[in-house]
Amino acid sequence: MNAAVIEVTKVSKSFGGVVANREVSLAVPEGRITGLIGPNGSGKTTLFNSIVGYHPIDAGSIKFQGEEISNLNVQRIARLGLVRTFQQTRIYGKMNCLENMRISIAHRNAAWRDMFADYSPTIVERAEHLLEFVGLYAKRNLVAGSLSFGQQKLLEFAMALMNEPKVLLLDEPTAGINPTLINGLIDRLQRANSDFGITMFIVEHNMRVIMNMAEHIYCLAHGELLAEGPPATIQNDKRVIDAYLGAH
Repeated sequence: MNAAVIEVTKVSKSFGGVVANREVSLAVPEGRITGLIGPNGSGKTTLFNSIVGYHPIDAGSIKFQGEEISNLNVQRIARLGLVRTFQQTRIYGKMNCLENMRISIAHRNAAWRDMFADYSPTIVERAEHLLEFVGLYAKRNLVAGSLSFGQQKLLEFAMALMNEPKVLLLDEPTAGINPTLINGLIDRLQRANSDFGITMFIVEHNMRVIMNMAEHIYCLAHGELLAEGPPATIQNDKRVIDAYLGAH
C-alpha cells in the first residue's frame, strides 16, 4: 500500500452530549481512491469536517503528509492541498460557470481583491480546460443556476480541481444525480485520480459506485469504526450488512 497522505488517529468529536466520532483511526493512501460508508448519523460528515478544519476535534490526531493539521483553520488546510466538496452544491447560481471557476481561486486566496487579479489568460485557459474535462465547456457562459443538479455537481468538482488539490474529499458525489449522469461522473473522478494524480477520499451511499471505485473502504457505525478492507471484504462482512447494507 502507498504511504498514507491522511492519517486519522483516535479522533473523537462530540456535540453537547452527542458523540459523533469516538476514537476513529484510519489512513488514506496517497494516489488511491478510498471509500467511507455507513448509515445516516454514523459520523461520516463530521469526520470529513474535522479533517478539513471546519470544527476542532476533542481528542486524537489528524496528519496530512506527516504534519499535524488538527489545529489549523480551513483556509490554511486548503492551501496545503486538502479540499472537499459537499452533499449540497456550493456554487454561485447567479454567476456563469467561468465566473464560478474564477471565484473558487479567490476563495483559496482568502481575499476578494485577488478575484480580479485571477482573471488572467492563464486562469481562464485552465478554467476552460477543466470545464471541458467535466463536460461543461459548451455551458461555460451560462448562469450556473440554470444547470441541472448533476451538472452543478460537475461544476463544483471542476471548481475544486481549479485549486489543484493533492487530496479531494467528496461527500456523496452521486447523491441526487440523474442515473444517466452517474457513469460520466464516475469516469471523470477516476480520470482525475489517474491522470492528475489526485488522491480521493469519498463518502458515498450508492454501494455500486463505491464498490467499483474504491480500493479500500472504511465503514462507520454509531461514530465508531466498524470494519475496513477491500470492497469484496466489506460486501461480505456481516457487521456491515447488518449496520448498513441491511438497512436499505
